[in-house]
Amino acid sequence: MHYDYLVVGAGLYGAVFAHEAKQRGKSCLVVEKRDHIAGNIYCKNIENINVHVYGAHIFHTSDKFIWDYINKFAEFNNYINSPIAKYKNELYNLPFNMNTFSKMWGISTPQEAKEIIASQIADLNITEPENLEEQALSLVGRDVYEKLIKGYTEKQWGRDCRELPAFIIKRLPLRFIYDNNYFNDRYQGIPVGGYTRIVEKLLDGIEVRLNTDYLLNKEELDSLADKVVYTGMIDRYYDYRLGVLEYRSVRFETELIETDNFQGNAVVNYTEREVPYTRIIEHKHFEFGKQPVTVISREYSSEWKKGDEPYYPVNNEKNDALYQKYKELADREERVIFGGRLGSYKYYDMDKVIKAALEMCGRELQ
Repeated sequence: MHYDYLVVGAGLYGAVFAHEAKQRGKSCLVVEKRDHIAGNIYCKNIENINVHVYGAHIFHTSDKFIWDYINKFAEFNNYINSPIAKYKNELYNLPFNMNTFSKMWGISTPQEAKEIIASQIADLNITEPENLEEQALSLVGRDVYEKLIKGYTEKQWGRDCRELPAFIIKRLPLRFIYDNNYFNDRYQGIPVGGYTRIVEKLLDGIEVRLNTDYLLNKEELDSLADKVVYTGMIDRYYDYRLGVLEYRSVRFETELIETDNFQGNAVVNYTEREVPYTRIIEHKHFEFGKQPVTVISREYSSEWKKGDEPYYPVNNEKNDALYQKYKELADREERVIFGGRLGSYKYYDMDKVIKAALEMCGRELQ
């Protein structure tokens, strides 16, 4: 069979494109190198708990069109992301808000919090921040930085904060209200039954071949379709000929525990450097689970190397310049469309992935 489109990757971007193409009467073949669909939003059911295998995903958006679109494929619950930060034996609410400041300094009014932060910033006398540490200190003062930013950031990046560029932290939002909702978006929730069901519905009636690495079978697969939608790593597509783009990777230790409630919250960040993992996710709390057991995942940030799963693009000046060179090659391709997080070398929230895919469909599927 010959197809209109070969879609490389059964993640959210590829699935949205394939669905929209089918709706317009186009034929698609989707190939996926993993043994499952849904990419990094894949959920595995363990003891009736939907485990976010590749890390926590909370859907949030202020775009009503995107919210209405995704709700055609799932019912969403009313989960609100309210992470906890643990520093030594102290617990703080995130994002930084009046609950955080009240716990940290024993105060109760926004004016008291503002005065303490302003005083700490003034004492530091940082005028031109030269690194991430100085940038953060100049925004939030010493107490918030030392307890809630420094260790976590160093684990995330694998470097001392004084070795990281200031531009990584452009701003650090401070809320002078008692509000633990991490996101400011109008719409938020977790799909009832997990994310994999959404992708199953998007790909309904579309041929999918799992355990198929496109680049190892490129010539054969290219011959099956008129055009290719490629959502893999753009530098790997070109066999790294211009150089290797950098990523941060994440390693997960997932454990089934014989207790009904391990930490009382879906997300707990561990902000001291001495704790090797960055956070623990307790998956059942995303869906208000009542199961007699629980599943947790410890997350360890790591340097990416070839063969590892790429998670977060390192969008510094060097990598962005290299990506632009690859993009110039990609723009000259007549029958290949690059998209998604890896194809665009850009970190996307899920709503932005859907929006980008739909915009590309609007251009391509005339």
